[in-house]
Parts: sequence; structure tokens; C-alpha cells
Amino acid sequence: MNKYGRKEIIKYGIVAIITIIFCFIISNHLWSGFKWFALIPVIEFLFVLYFFRDPERNIKKDTTNLLAPADGVVSHIEECDDPGYLNEKALRISIFLSILDVHINRAAYPGKVEYIKYQPGQFKNAMSDDSLHLNEYNDVGIKTDNPKMLKYMQRQIVGLIARRIVCDLQKGDSISQGEKYGMMKFGSRTDLYIPLSTVAELKIKVGDKVQAGITVLATI
Repeated sequence: MNKYGRKEIIKYGIVAIITIIFCFIISNHLWSGFKWFALIPVIEFLFVLYFFRDPERNIKKDTTNLLAPADGVVSHIEECDDPGYLNEKALRISIFLSILDVHINRAAYPGKVEYIKYQPGQFKNAMSDDSLHLNEYNDVGIKTDNPKMLKYMQRQIVGLIARRIVCDLQKGDSISQGEKYGMMKFGSRTDLYIPLSTVAELKIKVGDKVQAGITVLATI
């Protein structure tokens, strides 16, 4: 289990225990079939445990590659204007996370955190184009030591179900390639912005399934 889900695991565990006790008390006094309702909180608790899983990853660190910052499906690959940190045109790679994906966010490339911006907003479907500008998001801009790619940015975007962004980073923090730094709770999207001029070769296409810290998105 990852550390970001401790409160939810405890909360749903307590609710499950109380509900099970209540159901069995009612079934003993009023209707024996009522005990089967105890399955509902048990199933919910098991789902919460599954959602907050944090499997071990063998991170293949390589500074010629950009690694996926999240698990999920590549939903967009497109050129765009400066997202607010790079000061030049960028390539945006969007990864959509379903509620069944591991939701830990990882750094695509090593560097030092130079920029953080949290923007409150709406909770539209994270697959839609509107979610990019209207939904709640958190930007993390990272400065690297590589002269071929001095900066890049990752954006955590909430969706219809996700209602909370978690980010451990602060300005000045150093982060290694594939290092965990946060998550979005219950379905969302992660966007990676890289300077357009630095991309040597894309290794993925729209529709591909990727894994954080493992899948190579592009070479520099």
C-alpha cells in the first residue's frame, strides 16, 4: 500500500467493521437475509486496498530517455504553446488513468524542482480537451542538468471521480528519474510537457498502455 492512502484505508475499514456488525445484529432480530448487505462495505474496502496499491518497480534510469510519469493509456500527443514554465513551444503527452490503474506519479527525468503551481478548478472528464484548462490541476516544473533539455513540466489533473491531488514536492527539491512524488485519488490524468526541440524520437503512440518509471516515452 502507498502512504497516500492511509486515511482512506482506515476510514473505509472502520465503516466496513461497523456496517458488518450492524447488519448481523439486524439479521438476528428482524430478517436473516440482511446479513448479505455486509458484503457492500467489504467490497468497497477491498477496492480501496486495490486502488492504493504500490507495486515495486525496477526503474531503468537512463538520461537519454524520458520515462512515463504515470500508469495508464496515452490519450494525446500534440504540439502546444508554452504551458507556463518552459518559455517555448512544447510537446504534450497526456496519460489517462482509470480507477483500475496504479495512481502513483513518478518523475520522467531527474532534476531540481523550480516551479510549482496549483490551480483550483472543475471536475470534468479527464479525457476531454476542456479538462486541460478547466479542471483542478497541479504543475511541477523541473530543471535538469542536461543542456539538450534544460526544463520539463508534469501536470497532475483531476477528473470526474478524482477529487484530490497529492504532491510531496517543494521548490528546491531534487528528484531522481522514476522517483515517486504524489498521486491523484480515484481516476485522473497526467500530462508531460517537454520542449519540442529536444525530442529525438517518440517511442509511443496514442492508445498505448504505459507504466510509470518503466515505459520509455521518448528519447532526447
